[in-house]
Amino acid sequence: MSALRLFDAEFLDRLAVEAAAAPRRRKNFNLHAAADYPCQRFFNALCADSYVQPHRHADPTKDETLVLLRGRLGAVIFDEAGQVVSAVVLHPGQTADVPHGTFHTWLALDDGTIFFETKAGPYVPLAADEKAAFAPPEGDPRVPDYLVWLKSLCLVR
Repeated sequence: MSALRLFDAEFLDRLAVEAAAAPRRRKNFNLHAAADYPCQRFFNALCADSYVQPHRHADPTKDETLVLLRGRLGAVIFDEAGQVVSAVVLHPGQTADVPHGTFHTWLALDDGTIFFETKAGPYVPLAADEKAAFAPPEGDPRVPDYLVWLKSLCLVR
């Protein structure tokens, strides 16, 4: 077994294809071997119609950092009431960091958008109060219109 794993363009191509075939239109590839690892490291591929409900990580160890590898990624930050604080478009090679407790969402502006993300483990599903009550949950019929609105925030800035 090699001590070095390489993740090349072919790997990213396959991950984008898997995301396109997934029901949620996104796909993670975890480097950490188990959910209880102290450092969560993974690739995340998203299609442009995938929805990530705005959320926050309440745990003070759960700052979230990513590096965009492919595509364009919208990053929207909200205050507690759901008002937009900032909206930016990330391009390949850019890094973003979201401090714990900050409501945020990521949205792919191109199919095949892929980023590498890391945050402290262990993995714990979001608690109800970590999901933004001001945004529709996944599967809600309002999601398509909300996603269009989120994208408009990123495209005008």
